Amino acid sequence: MRTISVLGATGSVGASTLDLIRRERDKWRVIALTANCSAVDLARLAREFDAEIAVVGDEGCLPELREALEGSGIEAAGGQPALIESAARGADITVAAIVGCAGLAPTMAAIEQGGTIALANKEALVSAGEVMTAAVARHGATLLPVDSEHNAIFQCLHGEDLADVRWITLTASGGPFRDATLDQIIAATPAQAVAHPNWDMGAKISVDSATMMNKGLEFIEAFHLFPVGLDRLRIIVHPQSVVHSMVEYRDGSTLAQLGPSDMRVPIASALAWPRRMDTPCEPLNLAAIGTLTFRAPDETLFPATRVARECAHAGGAAPAVLNAANEIAVAAFLAGKIGFTRIVAQCEDVLARGIPAAPASLEDVIAADADARRQALGLLERA
Repeated sequence: MRTISVLGATGSVGASTLDLIRRERDKWRVIALTANCSAVDLARLAREFDAEIAVVGDEGCLPELREALEGSGIEAAGGQPALIESAARGADITVAAIVGCAGLAPTMAAIEQGGTIALANKEALVSAGEVMTAAVARHGATLLPVDSEHNAIFQCLHGEDLADVRWITLTASGGPFRDATLDQIIAATPAQAVAHPNWDMGAKISVDSATMMNKGLEFIEAFHLFPVGLDRLRIIVHPQSVVHSMVEYRDGSTLAQLGPSDMRVPIASALAWPRRMDTPCEPLNLAAIGTLTFRAPDETLFPATRVARECAHAGGAAPAVLNAANEIAVAAFLAGKIGFTRIVAQCEDVLARGIPAAPASLEDVIAADADARRQALGLLERA
């Protein structure tokens, strides 16, 4: 029996993870489950999986969590220090699925225990890539990517020499506006932006897919996960989301990982690594799918990938600034305060105001993130 903690248990990745654990209940012992608030849902999951501790990031939700867990014997805690402490309890595998920079410190706490981290938190490597990968090496931890694209690359690279890689290609669905005109993109509403054609994701990630920022952030992640150099990373639009990413080798061979558009596939890959486990996902029916298409990204209509690539080349704190500015801009768009095309434009405006010195610690990353958020909020207020 292996031990597991799920940071972000009530989100889409957390729910998919727990669905897989539920199907092999006798193989797992749950240490910690966390959520931002969602106290009732978190308590229900903690009871079902007999977790040692349930933690809400929003300390104001702690009384409701305690009430919901009364009589269960499950420990209840709240606030950022409690999230960090629960992540540091030394589970065999920690699923890091807290959205945003709130997940940075808990993810680092899990890394420092030297265990296996199934990483679904984009911000960890985007904002703190150099700091975090150094910590992984220092503590002997194992980092397994859960994003479908990075997990696909991980599988295609297994047993291979990075020196033999010619290209790593990240595939992108193109989001709900992949076939839209400029006028349609300018007029895009939050409801349209979150209606992803292939994946069932949260609102923020869905908007990132619509702007293509998610692919730009994944480009930065790939740079840290697979050190082949920025010049050997590229993005291609693949509307069917069947090929999740590809690796081309110097002999001309290209290995691709194919699978259904279901996050349980890459999560299962990480949970069972280096073996395999069953999932309830329907097998691919390539004959029914019929055609797989690919096209180059349009960086005129969707400039986010260009902006992210420029930040990756700049290095230092630039990716952290981009990530923070994007979070503020997406929240403003979802709240109806700015238009869709203003999301990436605002990110560029924040970047143009200056980049802090390269972070040497997690505290430096958090400071750069906070400063970028202040800049972004200031721009919104003036607008």
